[in-house]
Amino acid sequence: MHIPLVKDKENVMKRSDGRADEQLREVQFDVGFAPNAEGSVLISMGNTRVLCTASVEEGTPRWMQSEEKDGGWITAEYAMLPRSTGSRVRRERNGISGRSQEIQRLIGRSLRAAVNLELIGPRTITIDCDVIQADGGTRTASITGGYIALMLALGPELKSAAIPRSAIRQPVAAISAGVVQGRPVLDLCYEEDVAAEVDANFVCNGAGEIVEVQGTAEGETMTKADFDKLFAYAATGIEQLIEMQHSVLKREGISLS
Repeated sequence: MHIPLVKDKENVMKRSDGRADEQLREVQFDVGFAPNAEGSVLISMGNTRVLCTASVEEGTPRWMQSEEKDGGWITAEYAMLPRSTGSRVRRERNGISGRSQEIQRLIGRSLRAAVNLELIGPRTITIDCDVIQADGGTRTASITGGYIALMLALGPELKSAAIPRSAIRQPVAAISAGVVQGRPVLDLCYEEDVAAEVDANFVCNGAGEIVEVQGTAEGETMTKADFDKLFAYAATGIEQLIEMQHSVLKREGISLS
């Protein structure tokens, strides 16, 4: 059964935080939060906070060496700290969970889309995304913050021309959108996420191109018109996030234009 989108906004409950349907939560980037890393940023989106760090190591993974692949590699790891949620999350000591594995693969794929790997040289960059506080959208915040950490790590090499600027393709950011109580909304908090009839995560680049979309109809279906509405909200939100990324990096002396 398909639940049609609500047309009359006057007859639906307002969002818990008072935002407009197409409005992002408050976004903040605290650069250099982990000074030992080559690049780091604490991204806050509403009450969600993720520490993103980028570590650069010389050399490439064994599988690249065995296949004699040129260039470098970007990978990601994701974890939720024990009290990032209302009840304690157990540390993943004996292998990561399926959820964490799926999320870190998404982060890695998304950030690799931002860079021409063949031009960064034989180095491996690991983006660690540690959720300090979770209130929905941890994976999308990880991608958006992870891009800044990645560019901060590559900044010195770009400035010295050890890595050509052509190695940077397009900025990448991500956001969630969903249908809650029959109407589309952008950037779901946890309360909205658990109640959503449709939940989707969008990853796009600075050219407005889709890197990846993950969407789920929670027991209901959506039409193409529904999807188009969610994508329109997400595209506008990502455009705003990319503008913020540019501003943050410019303040750090990294201009990619």
